[in-house]
Amino acid sequence: MHPTTAVRMFQPTRRMMFPVPKEDQSAHTISQRLRTLKRIPPELIPLGFVVAVAVGAAVYSMGNKLVSDKQMRLTRQNRKD
Repeated sequence: MHPTTAVRMFQPTRRMMFPVPKEDQSAHTISQRLRTLKRIPPELIPLGFVVAVAVGAAVYSMGNKLVSDKQMRLTRQNRKD
């Protein structure tokens, strides 16, 4: 191994030598965050809709079970006051 190659191994790459430039519109406000939604690929919108419906159905099903099932104990029994 040549002596100069050993020194080059420990030098930062050209890309890492300079700081990452800040974005012009880093999302700080709600309106700026909503603008970043435009960058979502259109192919992911149906997937998001399906996931949202599945989560909504799960929440409804759990809530309905907690409210309507009389066999389920939601409080302790035989408490000594």
